[in-house]
Parts: sequence; structure tokens; C-alpha cells
Amino acid sequence: MSRRRWGIHLGLITGYLVVVGLLGLGRKPSHMPALLHTAGGLLLVCGCELGVFGLVFALACFASQATRDDLRLRWRGTFSPVLLGVGYSIGLRLFLACVVMLSAIVLIGARLLTPESLQLFLSAHRPDLDKLVDLAALRNDPVYFWLTLTVASFVVAGLREELWRSAFLAGMRALWPQHFSSPTGQLAAVFIAAVIFGSAHLSMGIMAALMAGVLGLGLGAIMVGHRSIWPAVIAHGLFDATTFALLPLIMGQVKP
Repeated sequence: MSRRRWGIHLGLITGYLVVVGLLGLGRKPSHMPALLHTAGGLLLVCGCELGVFGLVFALACFASQATRDDLRLRWRGTFSPVLLGVGYSIGLRLFLACVVMLSAIVLIGARLLTPESLQLFLSAHRPDLDKLVDLAALRNDPVYFWLTLTVASFVVAGLREELWRSAFLAGMRALWPQHFSSPTGQLAAVFIAAVIFGSAHLSMGIMAALMAGVLGLGLGAIMVGHRSIWPAVIAHGLFDATTFALLPLIMGQVKP
């Protein structure tokens, strides 16, 4: 009975992200970003996404009777999760940069790509950020800007996505303890979660999916290492918030 309950749990959690990814791929081209153009629209989208995920998450946990420890929900330490999250957000950015640089060196060194062809590939497949957020609103609307840095970054991205990851890893451990309960096995489950997580971002482009997968690896490793979601939640939120804050500059739109 317990195995059946956890099977329902894992099916709901995995199915949620698969459906989100497929809906993104099936979305018709539009000039309207996912987070819309206004502060009110952003809050509406965030509320809908949190509501749908909250329902799926609640049903999954009701089916499995997952505990707080199963989901790594304990806050360990007074201020250490915050400090760890800050440090890891910086480390994740450096980690992504190193992965990109090493990949480029290997591909060029193996003569699979030339520097020119690599540059062309990166230009053609850069993350399509216009599908996610309105860059003009980030530059010109301070309410939209701060809601993106707080609600969208820390709640919709940081908390929601790390709850998804913790629920997925809990299901893998419960269903196949012989494979996914050891430290090595948990990292294998993190890799599987990262592949699913990255695939759900394919609608934003190949590079966005690859970067999301690599980010998922790092966040999952943080969660496993500290047996808590909170350092990963804070690291994820800070990573996204700093990215959104820098977008107007990166895209050549300097915020006044």
C-alpha cells in the first residue's frame, strides 16, 4: 500500500512538470511574455501557477503521507540557511560559467566546433528571455521590477521549484530505496530530476534548457548535502533575482 501511495505521489509530481514543459512547447508564438506586461498581470500569473502547483503538491503529499523530513522541510540553524543560500547563489553562477567555458574548450579542442561556429551556435540559441519577462516593464515599472525580484524569483521560482525537487527526490527514495537512498544514489536522483527540470525549459531554447538542467544539478546537490530545501530555495531565489535585476543591462536597456 505504501509503495502504491508513493507511486501516485511520484506520478503526480513528475506529470506536473512534464505537462508544464509540453504546454510551453505547444504555446503559439506571441508578443506577450509569460509574466505579462503589468504588475497586476504578473501577480495573476504567479497566483495561478502557485495555485496549480499547490493543488498537485497537496494531492501528492496526501497520497504518500509524506512527512516534513521526507520533504527536507526542516530549517537547520538560525541564520545559516540564509548565509549558505547567499554563498551558493554566487557559487552556482560561477559553476554555470565554468561549465560553459569547459564545454567550449572541449568542443573546440576536439575540433567538433570552431570558435566561429560556436559563436554562431550560442547566438542562435541564446535563451529567449522575452518569452518569460517584459524587459521594458523591468526597466520602466518599479512595481513590476520588484515583484519580479521578490514574488517571481523567491516564491514562484525558488520555493515552488525546490518543493517540486524535494517531492521528486522523496518519491525516488521511497520507491527505490536500494538505488536512491545512499549519498551516491541521491545524487543519481538529482541528475534525473535535473534532466526533467531542464527539459521543461525547452520552450525558452536549447541553451536555457541546458542551463536550467545544470542549475538543477547544483540545487539538488545543495538540498541533498544539507538535508534541507531552504539553502537551495534562497540560492535559487537570489540567482533568479540577480539575473532579472541585470537583464536590462545585459539586453542593452539600462534602468534609470
